[in-house]
Amino acid sequence: MQAKKTRQRDAIRTAFEEADRPLSTEEVLASAQRQVEGLGIATVYRNIRSLVDEGWLVTVELPGQSPRYELSGKGHHHHFQCNGCGLLYELHGCVGTFRDMIPRGFQVTGHEVLLYGICGDCRSTARARG
Repeated sequence: MQAKKTRQRDAIRTAFEEADRPLSTEEVLASAQRQVEGLGIATVYRNIRSLVDEGWLVTVELPGQSPRYELSGKGHHHHFQCNGCGLLYELHGCVGTFRDMIPRGFQVTGHEVLLYGICGDCRSTARARG
């Protein structure tokens, strides 16, 4: 069952659509508050949980971190996390087969690849500082 349409829910959806990358609840709150002043973190959590339950969002798990969320239906892809700003970005495509890497007799049923580095904005900022 789909939740009732509200200004808060619309602002949260817009945050994901405009970012087009996985977002933390704090990032969603900051973005959605530009449209709905006074929006609280509890409302963001509640709406994200509802959007995940409806299948509109999927959870992105990162080792040792709080989950991020992204729009569903994007197909198989991986992620890049910036060591500078901490933002998470989508990488389109896949590294390919792992056939030569798995032990004999094992069967791969899925995989996750997470790359770390410095995003373009952080690199530009570092260059500008000298």
